[in-house]
Amino acid sequence: MPLYEAPLDDMRFALRHLVGGGDLMACPGYDALDEDLVDSILSESAKVCQDALSSVNYSGHLEHARHIGDGRVQVPKGFKEAHDALAEGGWIGLAADPEYGGQGLPRTLATAVSEMWQAANMSLALCPLLSQGVIDALEEVGSDDQKATYLPALIEGRWTGTMNLTEPQAGTDLASLRTQAIREGDHYRIKGQKIFITYGEHEMSDNIIHLVLARTPDAPEGIKGISLFIVPKFLPDENGQPGERNDVTCISIEDKLGILGSPTCVLQYGENDGAVGYLIGEENKGLSYMFIMMNRARFEVGVQGLGISQMAYQHALAYARERMQGQPLGRSATTPIIGHPDVKRLLAEMKSQIEAMRALAYVAAAAMDRSRLADSEAERAAAHSRLELLVPIVKAWSTELSLDVTSAGVQVHGGTGFIEETGAAQFYRDARILPIYEGTTAIQANDLVFRKTLRDQGAGVSGLLAEMAADAKGPLAAFDAGQAEALGKAVEAAEMGLQALLSYANEPAKAAAVGVPYLKMLGYVTGGWLMLRSAKAAQDELSSGALTAADSFLQSKIKSAAFYVSHVLPRVGALAATVSAGAEDVLALEDDWL
Repeated sequence: MPLYEAPLDDMRFALRHLVGGGDLMACPGYDALDEDLVDSILSESAKVCQDALSSVNYSGHLEHARHIGDGRVQVPKGFKEAHDALAEGGWIGLAADPEYGGQGLPRTLATAVSEMWQAANMSLALCPLLSQGVIDALEEVGSDDQKATYLPALIEGRWTGTMNLTEPQAGTDLASLRTQAIREGDHYRIKGQKIFITYGEHEMSDNIIHLVLARTPDAPEGIKGISLFIVPKFLPDENGQPGERNDVTCISIEDKLGILGSPTCVLQYGENDGAVGYLIGEENKGLSYMFIMMNRARFEVGVQGLGISQMAYQHALAYARERMQGQPLGRSATTPIIGHPDVKRLLAEMKSQIEAMRALAYVAAAAMDRSRLADSEAERAAAHSRLELLVPIVKAWSTELSLDVTSAGVQVHGGTGFIEETGAAQFYRDARILPIYEGTTAIQANDLVFRKTLRDQGAGVSGLLAEMAADAKGPLAAFDAGQAEALGKAVEAAEMGLQALLSYANEPAKAAAVGVPYLKMLGYVTGGWLMLRSAKAAQDELSSGALTAADSFLQSKIKSAAFYVSHVLPRVGALAATVSAGAEDVLALEDDWL
């Protein structure tokens, strides 16, 4: 099975040209960064991902995580060693606070590293992904004592973290959760059951730190009565080391379609006296605290869509370069199937959409950095607003695209792609969870529609589209007038879709009915804009003559953008038409007619 090879050239290109790498390095705390150090970090991460993570990806898929009784879970062979490699290399705390052992590097750079994890072994990478979310939440809302107790071990990877929201009767509807938290001195006793808890039990770390949503007995009804608690698997002793086992047990793990190497657990809190939990912040404010972790996780799931797509593409490309079948038109009979026009089309569609996903994820990550570190409050506020707008698109658009890309990877393999032993099916299986967990595509669309569009009367989206339109009439037109005109028309169509959505402001059911097409519309047009910006940057480098060794890569960037404009960007117009005219046809359908 081919090992993962990180697309370092494209990662460096996106960091250099799309996110303003030099500007980020000028932010407070990042002044020691330069391109050589960034290159070194990316190269070392690529080695770890290939040697430690990718080498156990397929074997972990075949072996599966297993519940072996007595509340214990066995992860696939080699997973613990791979996690240890991430921990020992300091990779888990790459962007964490240096006060607690983190390296304090930009989230943009950490996003590129995370992409490598997800591509090399998504099942394994879920564990540090969740740990990073716990780190984020504790850094922002944990008490000083909680930070001192938990952050160093989480950042070092000695301890891992989980997020506990879902219950058998409470999925998206968190208002109906029933897990109880009863105060007992300086802590609480937690009783209830949580499901779908990724890495809720394993033996890859010395301790597992669960963040658990629960209700106190006198809490208000609904989501206003939810609190957030730290519930360790082992209670820290006076020296901060794992001590007494807490009253939390894994009673089973799920048998799943994909991500088979990761344990998805059913956790029982309080089979005996109740699990000891420590309140984070104030009672009844738990959901707002948990959203810190959830927003990070949603962004990272979008990066998972990017990573798994890259691996599926790499796998399909290698197969297409070796497989002999039929005689491609205009070529000899000994030419591999990459010479067939439709195979080439499939690969080009995979490649261009991956590059668009990568560009969007890195631009959003740069907004994350600027929202914290830009010089002025106005700049930080603008970056935060842009980040809020982009996160649901990164999450939903990228993960929906990952289904298309991994399916195309199976198609390139033909009949062998349907056979498990070729490995192509694993990526397709693994990708299918991505538009579901951490908020389905519809939930992301509702967030984008109601909170990020209707709430400000479309100001944020209009601002984004205005930037695209200005580029299409200015620098991009100077680069390629025809492609810039195509982008300009796509932006006009997206503006039409936006205005249609705004007309539904007093008809929320209509807005919800076309929310997913609206989200995809913005994803495709933003991707086209970033692809053309990339192509112009590549042309500028070619024209300078300074990077002749990279000419082939730069030429591929230009052609990939051209393919996106002719084959992918036209979807914006179709989706805009659906947003404008499709709501009533959804709502006119009686339940019994379906």
